[in-house]
Amino acid sequence: MIDLHYWTTPNGHKITIFLEESGLPYRIIPVNIGKGQQFAREFLAISPNNRIPAIVDQNPADGGQPIEMFESGAILLYLAEKTGRFIPGDLRGRAETIQWVFWQMGNLGPMAGQNNHFSNYALDKIPYAMDRYRNEVNRLYGVLDRRLADRPYIAGDYSIADMASYPWIVPYERQGQKLEDFPHLKRWFESVRARPAVARAYGKAKEINPNPPGIRTAEERAILFGQTAASVAAAAR
Repeated sequence: MIDLHYWTTPNGHKITIFLEESGLPYRIIPVNIGKGQQFAREFLAISPNNRIPAIVDQNPADGGQPIEMFESGAILLYLAEKTGRFIPGDLRGRAETIQWVFWQMGNLGPMAGQNNHFSNYALDKIPYAMDRYRNEVNRLYGVLDRRLADRPYIAGDYSIADMASYPWIVPYERQGQKLEDFPHLKRWFESVRARPAVARAYGKAKEINPNPPGIRTAEERAILFGQTAASVAAAAR
């Protein structure tokens, strides 16, 4: 059994996609980040960076005590190794897959997150910041489009590399992007979206949080965007 501490964000979707694809038994423990539940002492014990997702594997392969994991890319790699699925077993295929997972973690996710913040959440609209991150996301879409020009999925076969990137492409309209500008990316996106496990994962998200992304209240903004080391420590007491 995998305990998944989850909220309905792209990083959260990565893990529900894997769990639905693999058939591993799991239960979702919602962590409502708009209400500050990510700062609870119990959650920080699992995820010291106070970010979702996090997991607790109650049945690790070594038969020992439960294993706690945070960081979505690390969780994907852990689960792939646990199941022997969605990552190649050969050296070169494995290296190819891992580098594209890291590409998402270090590029697509952070840049799309900043783009979303400055374009949709920031009260002060700063044209330089909006242009900077929207253009960088556009560049990254181009990188992915070129990568997919001669292969069906990011690392060849469907893998954790696709599970990592797909949820960050889903809100392309909020990112100010047009999939029609990236035909190979568009073909890949539609292929992943059509997978039954992906549909099930997003169906669970709607059950847990039926409210789509929108305008944040003042309280939510303070929780999500105004934290410091001191405020996190105070919330966890």
